[in-house]
Amino acid sequence: MGNVSVLYDSMEPQREVKLPEEVFALPYRRDLIHEAVRAHRAAQRLGTHSTKRRDEVSGSGKKLWKQKHTGRARMGEIRSPLWYHGGITFGPKPRDYQFRLSRKTRQAAVRSLLSERVRRGSLKVIDGLSLKEPRTKEFLARFGKFVNEYRTVMFVDEARDKNLHLASRNVPGVKLTSLNELNIYDLAYYEAVIFTEKALMKLTEGLKP
Repeated sequence: MGNVSVLYDSMEPQREVKLPEEVFALPYRRDLIHEAVRAHRAAQRLGTHSTKRRDEVSGSGKKLWKQKHTGRARMGEIRSPLWYHGGITFGPKPRDYQFRLSRKTRQAAVRSLLSERVRRGSLKVIDGLSLKEPRTKEFLARFGKFVNEYRTVMFVDEARDKNLHLASRNVPGVKLTSLNELNIYDLAYYEAVIFTEKALMKLTEGLKP
C-alpha cells in the first residue's frame, strides 16, 4: 500500500506515513457502505410522527342518517376517514426506525471507504489542528488551500480544538469533528477528509481486524 504524506504548517509534505494494507488497501464495497450509512441515518430519526385513527378523533359514533331511501350515499359515523376532520387511514404512529449492524460489518464498511479515499487522494494527513486565536481569517490563511480545492472538507482530530471550531463554523462546507464523533455518513458525504496524524493512527488501531 502507498504512503500518505504528512503536511505541516506550510501545507507542504515533509514526510510520509505508511498505512497498513489490512485497513487501507481493501476493495470498494458499495453494498457495505450503503448499509452502514442507512443504519446511521435510521438511528438519527426520532420517529415521533403521529396521526389519529378514527377511534382517536373526537365525534359521535352514531350513524349520521339511515342506510336507505335518503338519496344520499351510505355513511356511518362522522369520524370516518372520508370526512373532514375524520381519522387517518394507515397514518404514521411513533416507532423506532433503528436497526443494528454487526460491529464487524460497520468496521468493514469504514475500512472500505477509507481505502477508496486513499486511492482517490481525498484523504489527507496533517501534523496538527489548532489555532492561537478563534479567527476565521487565520483559519483560511492556514487551511484555505483545502477549502478552495474541495467543495466540502471535514477535519478530524482526537479532540475538537475550541479556537479552530469557532474560526471554522462560518465557513461553508467545512466541518470539524473529534474522533469519537466520527461516523460513516460524514466520511461518505465530505469530499475530502483531513486527519491529524495522531487521530489517523488511533483510528487505524481500532480498525485493524
